[in-house]
Amino acid sequence: MTMKFSPVKPLLLGVLLLGACARMDHLGKAPSFTPANESPEHVAMLYQGLPAQSQARRTVDGASLWSGSQQSLLGDRRAMKRGDILTVVIEIDEEAQISNDTQRSRSSSESLNMPQLLGLPQRLDKNLPEGATSADAVDLGSSSSSGGTGTVKRSEKLELRVAATVVDVLPNGVLAISGTQELRVNFELRELLVTGYVRPQDISRQNEITYDKIAQARVSYGGRGQITDVQQPRYGQQLLDVILPF
Repeated sequence: MTMKFSPVKPLLLGVLLLGACARMDHLGKAPSFTPANESPEHVAMLYQGLPAQSQARRTVDGASLWSGSQQSLLGDRRAMKRGDILTVVIEIDEEAQISNDTQRSRSSSESLNMPQLLGLPQRLDKNLPEGATSADAVDLGSSSSSGGTGTVKRSEKLELRVAATVVDVLPNGVLAISGTQELRVNFELRELLVTGYVRPQDISRQNEITYDKIAQARVSYGGRGQITDVQQPRYGQQLLDVILPF
């Protein structure tokens, strides 16, 4: 007697256990914050990396008021190297509305008569049942119509400010930034994540940059907690929505 091993049950059990472990974090208590010492921002602040070009530093630059370094009195305070911090301003107020209406109609008819085709219809009528005739050999007709209507209406408004860290400086001088912010109120934790690429010249004198100047911007505003768990459908229901074709 041979037993067949089915990987479906262990896989389904693993998915259920993974989902349960994610919710066990805030079972009977508030959600835990993400450890800050394991984030890419913390690593960028600790290890700034080697500069692309080595520049000779003079001792007088540290005491001069006219030095171009960030530590001087008149120096540029904008973020420019790995580990620096800048403020990302997110102000989204967009509204889009699209309406489409499509109608299509088609009709056609075909008719073929052969009452005197070399006398063949008369010979065929003798072998046909009573009342049948081959005079009108083919008579076809068809019609079709279709119509569709679609409407899309979207309105978004979001105003946020978050401090981001320069996690990398690309060879062309573009800065890769990443910022996270977590706010916990009672048993609900709100998370704000921002990543993307910015040009140093787009950063304002106040060391701020707007979201529309961030290339490949990824902005996520959500959360986790007891209220979020109730609003989400169960894993079994999500799995059935994917599998069931109707």
